[in-house]
Amino acid sequence: MHRVVVLALEGVYPFELSIPVRIFGTATGPDGEALYEVSTCSLDGGPVTTSADFTIAVAHGSEALGRADTLVVPPFTCGPGEEREWLSDELAQALGLLPAGARIVSICTASYVLAAAGLLDGRPATTHWNEADHFQRAFPQIQVDANVLFVDDGQVLTAAGVAAGVDLCLHLVRRDHGSDIANRVARLCVVPPWREGGQAQYIERPVPRPSTAGTAPTRAWALGQLHRPLPLAELAEHARMSVRTFCRRFRDEVGMPPGQWLAQQRVEHARRLLETTDLPVDQVAAHAGFGTAVSLRQHLSATIGVSPTAYRQAFRTG
Repeated sequence: MHRVVVLALEGVYPFELSIPVRIFGTATGPDGEALYEVSTCSLDGGPVTTSADFTIAVAHGSEALGRADTLVVPPFTCGPGEEREWLSDELAQALGLLPAGARIVSICTASYVLAAAGLLDGRPATTHWNEADHFQRAFPQIQVDANVLFVDDGQVLTAAGVAAGVDLCLHLVRRDHGSDIANRVARLCVVPPWREGGQAQYIERPVPRPSTAGTAPTRAWALGQLHRPLPLAELAEHARMSVRTFCRRFRDEVGMPPGQWLAQQRVEHARRLLETTDLPVDQVAAHAGFGTAVSLRQHLSATIGVSPTAYRQAFRTG
């Protein structure tokens, strides 16, 4: 069984601390068997003061990290990015207990811990949008992307602010066991299995006038039209906007341009078809709007690094 260890540091944020056990602990196999073992630890095995008005007791100390297949570090109250505060000697020693090959995950500003430990050097990463500029200045060797909900760089993964930890944990369940199980976890937790866009849509900006029409109805309509070309002009016409206005409002609401969002939705649709149907790859490509198997292969490889055939072999659910 895959062992997930959650490291609670002094001043831990209770909501983010609870995300891993809620998501991974809900994941079960076809026969109802638990797919993950989730343990929470502190550095010394003692109680941990939270950022709220209560303290939590944990059952394990830092020795639990030596048994981790995945380590999750939730955010905690700390100074404004000072390396000595984000990575104490005791914490550095604890991280040294991790087995080779263990996955390391940060939620929100816990990315500072990974960065201070050198685990993000040369890698893409994200953090809460409100701290992204400071994070980039503090760690110029990291490729910071403030627009996404999470970054999966293989062994090391970072989530953006707060609830983006839910998105990343669901992504890991999907990566480990496929969409069917991840979607069931999402339904049981009453959260969306996949959120559109990135955290750019949550960055502070002027609020549109109440009378301003949004692009959500057009996005919902487009999801039913993925099998065919969807020119930008047609999307704008459906939204009853000029192309320029549509593009501006789309980016404000979703955090990315319409073309990028549409390509993302086509990839996700193709992944679901590869997992849940026996359709040949060229038919999957047609249904997802890629036209040819070659185009699908290029997009899937660019997005998740594998071919359609390899993806199907890894994640076929039936």
